Amino acid sequence: MSTEHAPTARTREKPSGDEEASADLKLGEFQNVPTLTLSEARLLINAVMDHRKSVRKVEETDTLVKTQDYLDVFARFKQKENIEAVERMLSAKQELELFERSQLGSLCCETAEEAKTLIPSLSSKISDQDLQELLDDITKLRHFVE
Repeated sequence: MSTEHAPTARTREKPSGDEEASADLKLGEFQNVPTLTLSEARLLINAVMDHRKSVRKVEETDTLVKTQDYLDVFARFKQKENIEAVERMLSAKQELELFERSQLGSLCCETAEEAKTLIPSLSSKISDQDLQELLDDITKLRHFVE
């Protein structure tokens, strides 16, 4: 069985190696770049696709279909109102990087310990109590829609 893959349409740049999401968040050129939660990405892609379909016939690529399937499974919030509510909660935490906020909104951790394990850069930015309150508020929105 061959492990060779078909060539891609374009070559991929080698990562510079300076990106790291550890206790010291180093995102290189992506530092301070707006990021989306999985729920926001799902909402955005679906809205764009709905608009395009209403204007003209759209051929969905295999990659797009797989991305939508992934987001349908892993996006924690499906309703626009709840997605916006989570974004408001996360945006209020100005001490957190945009990347950290989107990770919290996507992972929906149950405990501050779990969140700080998965997102180590949170450790020095927010107390366990404040983080737990935020996570509890996010969880309430999840249980509200389930």
